[in-house]
Amino acid sequence: MSNAVPVVLADLVPTPRILDNRWVRDITLVAGGALFTALAAQFVIHLGFTPVPITGQTFAVLTVGSVLGSRRAAASQAVYWLLGMIGLPFYASGTSGWTKATGSSFGYFIGFIVAAGLIGYIADRRGDRNYVNSFAAMTLGTVVIYIFGALWLAHWGNWPLYAKDPAVNNAISKGVSPFLVGDLLKMMLAAAVAPLGWAAFNSKHSHDND
Repeated sequence: MSNAVPVVLADLVPTPRILDNRWVRDITLVAGGALFTALAAQFVIHLGFTPVPITGQTFAVLTVGSVLGSRRAAASQAVYWLLGMIGLPFYASGTSGWTKATGSSFGYFIGFIVAAGLIGYIADRRGDRNYVNSFAAMTLGTVVIYIFGALWLAHWGNWPLYAKDPAVNNAISKGVSPFLVGDLLKMMLAAAVAPLGWAAFNSKHSHDND
């Protein structure tokens, strides 16, 4: 690990000497974040009433944001989206390609980039050191994903954003409501990653200085 003062959790990871170069380290971390998201995307539950499946992507996006920091986290999600677009089986159930990249989930992909960058921005400013602040960041990131996802879904499906009649297709009932409970669990888990990591680092650092 570099002798520089750690800012985000990724700065605590010991690395080989070759990764002491900032650009090499950043590229490696960005690639790792993209691969982690691709792996999480393979945990899939398809719902018959919506074109958007439940996946582990949101957990990965939130975690990557808090671990990598703004610049690297946003880049990792952009790389994830682009690699799936050009044919790597990175999307849910190993899918890929232009149609998937710009289809019903396009808004969520853009939301991933923005949300990861936003959560990373908070982490860059040490807003991830306790669970309450970390959970607030995860909540904000999830809301951002919903906004982008629902707005695009309304456009893609030519649906209203919201409808009182549950029989009427709308973006909220198709792209937000089905995911609330699962995403709450993901937020709770992702919010614990950074505080636990920093607590372990501070405890070790304190013992080393005794």
